[in-house]
Amino acid sequence: MNDNVLDILIYLFENYLESDDIPQPSRDVLRDELEHAGFAKTGIERALEWLEGLSMETPATVNPVNQRSFRVFNGHEQARLTAEVRGYLIQLETIGILSASQRELVIDRLLALDAEEIDIEQMKWVVLMVLFSQPGQELAYQRMEDLVFEGQSSAIH
Repeated sequence: MNDNVLDILIYLFENYLESDDIPQPSRDVLRDELEHAGFAKTGIERALEWLEGLSMETPATVNPVNQRSFRVFNGHEQARLTAEVRGYLIQLETIGILSASQRELVIDRLLALDAEEIDIEQMKWVVLMVLFSQPGQELAYQRMEDLVFEGQSSAIH
């Protein structure tokens, strides 16, 4: 298997983080399980650091935004996030799935992936993980989950 951080995060999310029935395993247990699953140690460490960065961030880090304001992406963000991703991110905010502070957290976590360019599917998973990590976001999470899996269900038929 490769050491793509997002692949590891998705694996963790699907197998451990989304389940409310079992207690969350420690970092050491996760590391051992990921190594057993075939992920490279460097990718595992980067993924675990990414998760720690997610848990340290709080939505209050962004000042309240005026309804008439808009987000200007800097050159680094534009180089890493395609126009399609930036537009979709703004659309998620417009339809109420993300708040302005959550949007900023998503951007931070996308840039922390160390991928040269981020696509829509990767961004959807990061949004899902950000919403899952924040209390009181069950409805937004459910709406985003529908968006993440809507294209996959038609491919199964």
